[in-house]
Amino acid sequence: MKYTYEQLAKMIDHSLLHPTMTDEELDAGCKLAAQYGVASVCIKPYAVKRAAKLLQDTGVLVGAVIGFPHGNSCTESKRYETELACRDGAAEIDMVINIGKALSGDWDYVEQDVKAVCEEAHGHGAKVKVIFENDYLTQGGAGLSGDDFKRRLCEICERAGADWVKTSSGYGFVKQPDGSYNYRGATEHDLALMRASCSPQVQVKAAGGVRDLDGLIKVRDLGATRCGATATAAMLDDYRRREAAESSGKAEGSKAGD
Repeated sequence: MKYTYEQLAKMIDHSLLHPTMTDEELDAGCKLAAQYGVASVCIKPYAVKRAAKLLQDTGVLVGAVIGFPHGNSCTESKRYETELACRDGAAEIDMVINIGKALSGDWDYVEQDVKAVCEEAHGHGAKVKVIFENDYLTQGGAGLSGDDFKRRLCEICERAGADWVKTSSGYGFVKQPDGSYNYRGATEHDLALMRASCSPQVQVKAAGGVRDLDGLIKVRDLGATRCGATATAAMLDDYRRREAAESSGKAEGSKAGD
């Protein structure tokens, strides 16, 4: 295999963010995350304390979303939400930018919004991933093309102290021509662009649309170090199957050469 099991498992932030998620489903999700040895669970703020207790001594971190999913909370609300999450045991924070302010070209507001969360989180020893919601940015804004807009956001987030820039929330649904709502999430183009637009000190996270092992491997190939996923078990079970088949094939080849 191209990467080890641990290298791929420790890329995964197991997503437990569905609006209808029950306490029982949260518990099961945390148990699954521990079983598969992923990097973290990504959960809603009210669940942090419960998840931190469930995952104590497992090596799986607790990450909380802030201003989720549309980034519309006031900066002080985001900061305070971050403070509470960190106090409850969150080691990572996934915050959403104020998308409307960004599209309006109010770059100072966006930077201060991100900076407030980063300073609060870093004060507690937590790291921050900043969500752009790229599905809303394809046409660009504030006089910039979509790609230049995303590059500008990368620069702002790095200056504001972000540890990661992140493609999407997984809930950035856009109205389609037929009236339905859908999203693309992490695309290869955007991952490559975001990686090239940040210094090595800032990492890249993919979220939305990565549903199989080949997709996870592609994300890593493109330079991302984290990936939000709900299909964690399917991806890592597939890894184990391929690993076993590869080992079996090598063993058979060795016997044939004897």
